[in-house]
Amino acid sequence: MTFNPLEQRGIPLDRQLRSWRELNVKPIDPDHCDPYTRCRIITMNGIEVEAILFSHQLARNTVDPEVKRQLARTRYIEAQQQKVVNWLLPGVSSVLETTIAYEQVAVDLTAWVARMEPDPYLKQAYQFGVLEDFDHLYRYANLYVMIEHRKAESIVEGLTEVMPGRPTKFHHRDPVDNVRDPYKKDETSPLSKLHALTIMSAEQQTMNFYMNAGPTYMEPIARQLYQEIGLIEEEHVTHYESLVDPGETWWEQLVNHEYNECYLYYSFMEQESDPKVKAIWELHLNMELEHLHAACDLMRRLDGRDPESVLAPMLPSVLTFEPNKGYLRELLDTQMDLTTLGAGYVREAHERFEQMQEQIHGGEEPPSERVMAEHDAMSGREYRVQTEGKHPDPAMREK
Repeated sequence: MTFNPLEQRGIPLDRQLRSWRELNVKPIDPDHCDPYTRCRIITMNGIEVEAILFSHQLARNTVDPEVKRQLARTRYIEAQQQKVVNWLLPGVSSVLETTIAYEQVAVDLTAWVARMEPDPYLKQAYQFGVLEDFDHLYRYANLYVMIEHRKAESIVEGLTEVMPGRPTKFHHRDPVDNVRDPYKKDETSPLSKLHALTIMSAEQQTMNFYMNAGPTYMEPIARQLYQEIGLIEEEHVTHYESLVDPGETWWEQLVNHEYNECYLYYSFMEQESDPKVKAIWELHLNMELEHLHAACDLMRRLDGRDPESVLAPMLPSVLTFEPNKGYLRELLDTQMDLTTLGAGYVREAHERFEQMQEQIHGGEEPPSERVMAEHDAMSGREYRVQTEGKHPDPAMREK
């Protein structure tokens, strides 16, 4: 690949504003769309939300009124982009159907990043987290059968398996053990920075979605399961955001955000199967190229550094949504019993972990276990999609 966004010009910022008519995009058809089109939409929504929130935080931490105005101009366009992307999701899909798609994103996006990550410590962080999202997909899929009497295979379409990961009840850790060591900004590869920002943004959006969607249910078990997994998503955001070097300046972070948006829009444009959605990825890429150049100008002026010193000279190989079944089965076979201790990983249930388990569960089974018991009582067995054979861990196979 030879695409260098630093050498490309896009649509001038003063021509990027769109009318309501242009923003009112037609949503995808949930019954006939490529599941990974939906995954790309959910991912880019999270990326755009992070870009907007970061820009707001930067604006609150600068005294220069002209910088505030420039950030506001770009941020408004980012907000239009976020609306277009998120409004591609169809209103006919239920919250649970969207939730299952969110977890498919978490599984296949994080697994792909783990496979491609060059830094062993960062790779382990993604490998650890993906086994938890894999279990969340399984729990929500069983809730979906209970509440809506439908099966998750109609959403994931055999691209992602549905079976137990690291059991959700063991995801509740002392908060201090969710903080990882950050990469070193002057030593890590630009690709590692993009990976960390991407997964942090996606998990943040999942956390936000569950915080708001959970109480919309009337069924007690649904409200409780969203509450439990919503707390774990908070842990995951802590886990992933702590990988980013806090020594990066505001302007360094800004150019990383804009470069990452170019990378992802380009990646998704290259692989999109839906022509109308592909056109949106292409349009937004051409907008983001100008946002990147504006951010680079701010870095040169206010940070006194050349953006080329921190950004990749060309885009990495495209980020790809694809099945990761064999890779995930390998992790299920070797990493199910891991937990965290400090910034590392251990296999024993240490004192802080056991104290947290006792306090959060209070001697009772959590919602993630009760949803399985209720599903079993209703259907006589749990719901799984195991296209590649039995579960790799004998302890997790169906009784």
